[in-house]
Amino acid sequence: MEHTVTVYRRSVLAAGALMLGGCAAIGSSIGPSANARAARTELSPTGRLRAAINFGNPILATRGSGGEPQGVSVDLAREAARRLDLPVELVQFNSAGSVVEAVKAGRVDMAFVAIDPVRGADMDYTAPYVIIEGAYLVRNASPLRRNEEVDRTGTRVVVGRGSAYDLFLTRELKAATLVRASTSPAVTDMFLAQDLDVAAGVRQQLEADARRVGGVRLLPGRFMVIEQAMGVPKGRTAAQVWLSAYIEEMKRSGFVAEALRRHAIEGAAVAPPRTS
Repeated sequence: MEHTVTVYRRSVLAAGALMLGGCAAIGSSIGPSANARAARTELSPTGRLRAAINFGNPILATRGSGGEPQGVSVDLAREAARRLDLPVELVQFNSAGSVVEAVKAGRVDMAFVAIDPVRGADMDYTAPYVIIEGAYLVRNASPLRRNEEVDRTGTRVVVGRGSAYDLFLTRELKAATLVRASTSPAVTDMFLAQDLDVAAGVRQQLEADARRVGGVRLLPGRFMVIEQAMGVPKGRTAAQVWLSAYIEEMKRSGFVAEALRRHAIEGAAVAPPRTS
C-alpha cells in the first residue's frame, strides 16, 4: 500500500511539473508574439517599415556600385522587417541631422543614430550595437599634437551639422569655435577650402579623406566614443522593447560582427551586451 501511495505521489508530481512546464512554454510563446504584434503595428503606420539610412556615416551605410544602399544598418533594417513580416522602405539621408528631423516629424519609423541626450528628447533608443571613434584631423604643419590641445581660443573646428560630434563638441568645447559643414562627408573639403584648423568626425571617414587629399594627419587617439543604436520616435514603447531584444540577439548571434566583416568595415567594434 505504501509503495502504491509513493508511486501515485510521484505520478502527481511529475504530471504537475509537466503541466507547469507546458504553461511556461505557452506563456513564453504568447509574450513574444504579442509584443511582436504590438511592435509591428507601431513600426508600420503606413503598412511598411520605413528605415532611415544615413550615408553621412560610412561605418553604417554606403552606396554600392549601382547606387544601392549597403552596410550594417541596411542589413539590420532588412532583417528586422523580415522577422516582422513587413515590407521595408530604405529612406536615404546624407546627414544624421536630417535623420533626426525625419524621426521627429514621423517620416520614418526606425533610425540608426548615435546615442545622445539631446536626441533623447524625441527618440527612444536600443542599447548600442556598434561602437566607433571620433577623431580630429589637422594639417601636417599644425602645431596641434594631442586631442587636449584643440580646445583653445582661436582654434576653429569644423564638424558635420547635427552629427553626434556636433552635439558632443557643442557641450564640451569651451574656448574653440565650431564651424558647421552641411554633412559629415563635406567636413574635410570645407576644412581645406576655408583654411580652418581642425576637422572632426568619424575616424574612418577622416582616414579616407587623408589618403585622398594628402598633407594632413589625424591626432592620436580619440576625442569621443560614439555608441550607435537603433532609435524610434518617442512613445513607441512596444517598438523600442522589441528592437532592444532584437539588437541584443543580433550582437549575440554574430550577425553584427559578420555584417561589419562582409562590408569590410575596420575600426568599429561590436558593442558589449546590455547589462540591465
